[in-house]
Amino acid sequence: MKTEMTEEQKPHSNEEEVTKLMIDNPSDFRFHAAYLAYSTAWDKTALQEVKTKLNEIMLSLTSKEIGYSTFYKQLGLYRKRSSKYYARKNIETQRKREWRKRRAKDTRNARHRRRR
Repeated sequence: MKTEMTEEQKPHSNEEEVTKLMIDNPSDFRFHAAYLAYSTAWDKTALQEVKTKLNEIMLSLTSKEIGYSTFYKQLGLYRKRSSKYYARKNIETQRKREWRKRRAKDTRNARHRRRR
């Protein structure tokens, strides 16, 4: 006896397969660079919901709803940065006068440490 499953009984996959947008325009440098950034982020993720969000961001750039700075800001949330050069570092500076005082003090202290 062959039984057929109804629509309600069939196993559903909660995540539909999201396809990558193929809307690159190599003649427009800014758009091409944005597309490459999108493509890299899209390829590195396995989550379908993230891929959907990336597609939405790219489509909003294509339709000129957002500008490039907003595009990169939104895309940055989903990009994986493996390079150490992307991380921002705080650089501590000091004035030349402070540096000279500190060096003189260190030299003076080193001189007294040697005498003991």
